[in-house]
Amino acid sequence: MKKNTSRLLRYLPSAFWAMAGIRLFFNAVLPLMDQTEARYGNIARIMAETKEWVVLQVDYGIPFWAKPPLSTWAAAASISLFGTSEFAARFPYFLVCIAMAFWANRYRRKNEAHFYLIPFLVLSIPEFYLHAGVVSTDVFLSVSVALVLFGFWEALNGTRPKLWGYLFFGGLGLGMLAKGPIIGILTLPPIFVWALLTKNLKRAFVTAPWVLGVLLFVGLCLPWYLMAEIRSPGFLDYFIVGEHFNRFFNSAWQGDRYGFPKQQPLGIIWVFLACFTLPWSVLLFSKFKSLRIAVTQNPWVLYLVLWLLWAPLFFTVSKSLIHPYILPVMLPFALLVYEFWPQVKRQSVYLGIAGGLPLLLFVVYLSGAVDQVFRDSTDKFLIDTKAAVYSIDDTSYSSRYYTQGKIQKITVEQAVVRVAQNPQARILIRHKTFAKLPDSLQQQFELVTRNRKKGSYRSSR
Repeated sequence: MKKNTSRLLRYLPSAFWAMAGIRLFFNAVLPLMDQTEARYGNIARIMAETKEWVVLQVDYGIPFWAKPPLSTWAAAASISLFGTSEFAARFPYFLVCIAMAFWANRYRRKNEAHFYLIPFLVLSIPEFYLHAGVVSTDVFLSVSVALVLFGFWEALNGTRPKLWGYLFFGGLGLGMLAKGPIIGILTLPPIFVWALLTKNLKRAFVTAPWVLGVLLFVGLCLPWYLMAEIRSPGFLDYFIVGEHFNRFFNSAWQGDRYGFPKQQPLGIIWVFLACFTLPWSVLLFSKFKSLRIAVTQNPWVLYLVLWLLWAPLFFTVSKSLIHPYILPVMLPFALLVYEFWPQVKRQSVYLGIAGGLPLLLFVVYLSGAVDQVFRDSTDKFLIDTKAAVYSIDDTSYSSRYYTQGKIQKITVEQAVVRVAQNPQARILIRHKTFAKLPDSLQQQFELVTRNRKKGSYRSSR
C-alpha cells in the first residue's frame, strides 16, 4: 500500500493539471444552464455590451438588485476580451479557484515533500471542482472569506502583521462587493470565538490596523453602493433587507424579483456538506476522535474547525438555501484533511477515487450518455444564430445569452406573420403552449428541434 501511495503521490502534479484541463474542457463545451448560470452569464454579457459597470441589468434597462457586481465585473471583463462564449464567461472563476488551491499550499508542513498535495486536495473536492467552471457569485465570496480568515491568522502569527491586517479589511471590502454583508456573518463569529477560546482577543484588537484598515474597507465597497442606489433607487432596501433577511428566514418571501423561494428541510446544509465533499468527508469523519483531541491542543486546527463549522451552523436555521452555500468552507475542509493525512492508512484509495471522478465525468461526457441532460437545461441547441429568433413565451436567460440579446417575445399571430416573411426564422414555443394552439395554427409551424420544455419551429410552408 505504501509503495502504491508513493507512486501516486509522484504523479500529483500531472493529476492536478489533468483535473484542471478537464475542467477547462467542460468550461468550453458545456452550455450555460438555466436558470442561475445563464442568468449571471447574461448579466455579464449585457454589462460588457453596454459598458454599464455600476447598475447590473438582468435585461436591457431592468436593474438586477439581488447581488453586488464583483463576479459580474470579472465575467464581463473576460467577455470583453475573449468574446461571448461559455469559456469566456467561466474563465475568471477557473482562475480564482486555481489561485485559491495554490494559496492554501502556504500552510503545508515544512518537511512536506509533495508541493501539489494540498492543491490536489482542494481541487478534488467535488463542490470546489464544480465551481471552477460555474458563473455565480460564490467563488468570489469564497476568496473574500479566505482573505479575511487567512488575513486574521497571519496578522497574529505571521511575520508581517500590518500587511495581513490590511488584507483582512480588504477581504471584508471585497466580500461586500462579492455578495454583501454576509461576508461579516461568515467570518467574524468564528474569529471571535477562536480569539476568545485562545485568549487572543486583546492581542487581535491591538494588532489590527484599525484606521487605515477601516478606510480601506470603506473605500473598496462604499462608492459602488452609493452609486448603485443613486442610479437605481430602491436597491439598498431590496438587497439589504430582502436578500439578507427575508431570503434566509422567510421561505414564503414574495419579494424575490428574480427567482423563487427555495424551500429546504432544516439542516439540509449538512447533507450538502457530506455529499459534495466525498470522498474526503468519509476520511475526515473517520478521524473524528483525532480531530477532537487536536482541537484542544492545536490552535490552527481549532481555527480551521471553527471556520468549517460556522457557515453550516448558521445556515442550519435557513429554509432557503442551495448547495453552493458550503463553498466558502472548502479551503478549511481540505486543510483539515491535510492535517491528518499522515495518519491515513488507505491514502492510495482516496487519491484514486478523488482523482478518478473528473476522469469518469470526462469519459461519460464523451460517451454522449448525458447529452440530453444538457440539452434539456438550456435553449442553446434550439437557436440558429444565423436566423432571427422569437419566443412565444417568456424568453429564457440562455436564449438571451446565445442570441446576444436579440431574441424577441411575440404573440402567436405575430409569429405566423414572421415565419411567413422569413422562412429561416425560428420560433421557440413551450410544449404546453403549442398543445393549446388550434390545429389551424399548429399547421403553420414545422418542428426543427426540441428539448424537454420547448420546441424550435419554422414555417411549414
